[in-house]
Amino acid sequence: MIFGEKLKGERKRKGWSQEELAEKLHVSRQSVSKWENNQNYPSIEIIINVSDLFGVTIDELLRSDEELTKKVIKDGKRLAYPKLKFAFDVLFLLGSALLVIKLAVLMLNRLTSLEIGLVGGGFFWNFAPLLFMVVAGIGSGVVKEKYRDG
Repeated sequence: MIFGEKLKGERKRKGWSQEELAEKLHVSRQSVSKWENNQNYPSIEIIINVSDLFGVTIDELLRSDEELTKKVIKDGKRLAYPKLKFAFDVLFLLGSALLVIKLAVLMLNRLTSLEIGLVGGGFFWNFAPLLFMVVAGIGSGVVKEKYRDG
């Protein structure tokens, strides 16, 4: 059974009109009509609310319709992608900032009589920027590949 048929059947079993269901879900009557006629699918938040309203499991609602299951998975990927990409972008910027700081200190030490030391030791300043930028680049590539279709 597809989601629209399940939704319509549960709504009628409760004796609700499309308008009444729409009010309970805080959506328009047209949205309910489109869902019932399989012209569109609700968001995962609405699916959770439908599950609660009718006392059916989310699994029952999702597994009743393969297209809805694909949509929910795709929506989940779209939500996850920006967060992961942002984390790798921050890591890359951190590596870049460390590299710029190191180069600025080296230039100041060579061009002036200043002797500015880098706290943390040479190993950190030589490899941390590179490590951060490489990990961010690889991670960003993996995320991009994983969510390419999402």
